[in-house]
Amino acid sequence: MPFFERGDVRIHYEEAGSGFPILMIPGGGLNSTIPFLTQKGPFNALAEFSDEFRCITLDLRNAEGGGSSGPLEPDRPWDCHTDDQLALMDHLGIDRFLVLGFCIGGPFSWNLLKRAAHRIPAAILAQPSGFRPEKPTLFYDNNMAGWGPALVARRPDITMDQVERYLRRMYATDPDFVFTVTRDFVASCQTPVMILPDDVPAHPYAVAMEAAMLAPQSQISLYPWKDPPSRIPVAIRHMRSFLRAHTPR
Repeated sequence: MPFFERGDVRIHYEEAGSGFPILMIPGGGLNSTIPFLTQKGPFNALAEFSDEFRCITLDLRNAEGGGSSGPLEPDRPWDCHTDDQLALMDHLGIDRFLVLGFCIGGPFSWNLLKRAAHRIPAAILAQPSGFRPEKPTLFYDNNMAGWGPALVARRPDITMDQVERYLRRMYATDPDFVFTVTRDFVASCQTPVMILPDDVPAHPYAVAMEAAMLAPQSQISLYPWKDPPSRIPVAIRHMRSFLRAHTPR
């Protein structure tokens, strides 16, 4: 299993295939790990696209069951993970890359575009996470129960007070829209994006569609695209066509 280290951060990553690079961000919230892409997600994204692209993915820092670890950074919870993603591409000597983000990979994709749009020709956001006004504490509550205690149990250097501060900043301090960027940013973003909406509590359809309507270079895939499963190959063809169209020549 390949790792790279940056200070006190250690990141487990995997690669498959060759061609223009795609950074793939697994779903699973703060327990985002590589098996989401290969076993637990709607389809095996690593296998699906590695015939044509160099697919790179990583375990999120401090995800349960993953191989990545590092400090909590309560003052910049989203940016610390974006640091890891960009540092991984730097470590691999990759300047420009496509992005495919599932679930929490939606907010991360927007944050990557905010910080490094010049490096990203296009991005796909599949079943992206977003803020649901009728469930305003959903992510905070879920992670205080399902992520924080397990992290503290295996990391004596981290306390629940640190976890609470981290999650409050991430999900409960002025929460809105896609968490990482504003509507004004999305409306001004000239990077082509493709959005595959979902509609479960953590993946609100309304937010996915609002982002798609605001982004000037957006496309929307069919909805629903995962159910029945017979629709997934159609969505994959759409994703592949989008990636091909925006691969630099």
